[in-house]
Amino acid sequence: MVDPELDELRREFLAEAAEKVREIETALESASIDRVTYLAHQLKGSGGSYGFKQISSVAAELEKTAEKAGDEAKLRECAGSLRTEIEQRAKELGA
Repeated sequence: MVDPELDELRREFLAEAAEKVREIETALESASIDRVTYLAHQLKGSGGSYGFKQISSVAAELEKTAEKAGDEAKLRECAGSLRTEIEQRAKELGA
């Protein structure tokens, strides 16, 4: 059963998530790892709340990598995976 109100909330989440990924990518450019960790943590929690398990999972990986001061390539890979996942889910919802 389709719930139009829930779908609208999910579209809003995805729009906000896309903005957070852009902010993550900017933070990576300026080596603001604390900001990356913070934003990844937010996406990890809220992604699952809206039923986006994969977004939550990739955000958790990004958060863990950032907390360990992981290599830049892995951080960028996670950010790219997040961006792709968000875009795919938004397309599915017609956002």
